[in-house]
Amino acid sequence: MDALLLRGVRNASERALEKIITKYAPYLCTVIRNAAGDLTPEDVEETAADTFFALWENAQAVQKLKPWLAATARNKALNKRRALYNTLPLEEKIACTAADTDLQLDVQAALQTMEMPDREIFEKFYFDGQSIPAITQTVNLSEAAVKQRLSRGRRKLREKLGGSI
Repeated sequence: MDALLLRGVRNASERALEKIITKYAPYLCTVIRNAAGDLTPEDVEETAADTFFALWENAQAVQKLKPWLAATARNKALNKRRALYNTLPLEEKIACTAADTDLQLDVQAALQTMEMPDREIFEKFYFDGQSIPAITQTVNLSEAAVKQRLSRGRRKLREKLGGSI
C-alpha cells in the first residue's frame, strides 16, 4: 500500500499525498512530540506539515516511506526546537530548563564570579538583549573579541552549573 502511495506522490498525485497525510499525520505528531516534547501543538502541526512538504519535494529519493517520514519528522522537530531555543534569552532558557529558584540563584552566583568586562558583555547580550555590534561600541572591543568572551562565559557558566542549562 505504501509503495503505491509513494509511487503516486512521485507522479505528483495530490490524492496520494492526501492519503499519506491521513494515514501518517498522527504517527508523525507522536514522533515529533517524542523527539522535542516542549514544542507547542502548533509547532508540532507545522513540523508535520513541513515533513509532508519535504516528502512532496523529495519523493524520488525516498525508498521506504514510514522510516523516511519518521527520520525526517524527528530531524525537523529537533531543528525547530533548536531554532526556538536558541532565540530565547539565557534567562528564559533557565526558566524553561527549571523553574527551580535554586538554579536561578546558582546562575546569579556563577555570573558574579565572572570578571569585568566579561560579565558586562554576558549580561548585556543575554539579559538586556543587546546585539553584538551594540556591545562592541560600549566595551570598545571587536566583534570577534565579544563573541569569544560570550563563548568563554557560556563555557564557564556550564562548568560552574554542572551542565544543568
